[in-house]
Amino acid sequence: MKTIFQRIIDREIPAKIAHEDEHCIAIHDINPQAPVHVLFVPREPVANTDALADEQVELIGRVVLAARAYARRAGIAESGYRMVMNTNGDGGQTVFHLHLHLLGGRALHWPPG
Repeated sequence: MKTIFQRIIDREIPAKIAHEDEHCIAIHDINPQAPVHVLFVPREPVANTDALADEQVELIGRVVLAARAYARRAGIAESGYRMVMNTNGDGGQTVFHLHLHLLGGRALHWPPG
């Protein structure tokens, strides 16, 4: 069964796309937790960081670099931003297709609140 992210990648359901290249797609979060909240999803389906194979280092690197580039374009790089990847249930993962949350546009505190 396809995840919602795979269905977005396959254009089966609409999404507000923020970025797209041959490695990943980025969509605006439907429940944003900050003024900028974009999800970066690799095109290659991997459940989460725990499921990554060692040889998939380039995949994760491409996702991180795409998020960094978007942060710069969005004007939040200088003030700061957060990148988060949730893994499995206790880590807060609800969609089991690896994705990186880019959050910024306001001061972000830890723990989140």
